[in-house]
Amino acid sequence: MTSLDKPTEDTQADDTRTVTEAALFEAFGGVRGMVETVLPGLLFVTIYTINKDLHWSAIAALVVSLALVVVRLAMRDTVKHAFSGVFGVAFGVVFAMMTGNAKDFYLPGMLYTLGLALAYIVTTLSGVPLLGLILGPVFKENLSWRTRNPGRKRAYAKASWAWGLILLGKCAILFPLYWWANTAQLGWVLVALKIPPFLLAVWLTWVFLAKAPAPIDVFAEMEAEERAEKERAAAAGVEAAGGRHRRDA
Repeated sequence: MTSLDKPTEDTQADDTRTVTEAALFEAFGGVRGMVETVLPGLLFVTIYTINKDLHWSAIAALVVSLALVVVRLAMRDTVKHAFSGVFGVAFGVVFAMMTGNAKDFYLPGMLYTLGLALAYIVTTLSGVPLLGLILGPVFKENLSWRTRNPGRKRAYAKASWAWGLILLGKCAILFPLYWWANTAQLGWVLVALKIPPFLLAVWLTWVFLAKAPAPIDVFAEMEAEERAEKERAAAAGVEAAGGRHRRDA
């Protein structure tokens, strides 16, 4: 390695880390996405702890979720994280209202967490780690990592294992509390467990992907192939025109 090679490699590594950070921020919503995830549940458990009123607690959580979507729309920002929060809160509200049990406000989200944990683990065992399916389009590599970039496939597998096991650990805490604790206790523990496990999983994902080979930009490859095809067609046209000119001469 020459003295000129190392800065180039360091620059490439920095670029990879920067791209990875940006992709994770986009895929998981960043700070604002975390706020939108936590706020409805925090409002629900706060109001319920004070007055033990399921209806007002549920309505407040749903209203703040809708307000977050309206703010996103007003700012012309992406609404996928806010909308997912609305659907999650709406399912919880409907379920709690149907059963009359305030703890059931949290049950759909807990079941979703369990299903997501199993999805991470099952897809990784099947050779198609879920995190690769989620982040592949963000990195513009689609599914090229499956067959053309084994280093990234291993990184996606490690990250998917991390997400699956962290979410299973979270479920191992919450489901016993669902049966044994009261609504307020379950709610405060759930709020406390919203961000730390998520941040741990995102950090581990960043560690694994930052050390992995760079993604293969399949969109750039397709664009390059289209340009090459146009150049070949143009060259063929020039050659054909030249041949006709020689025949006419």
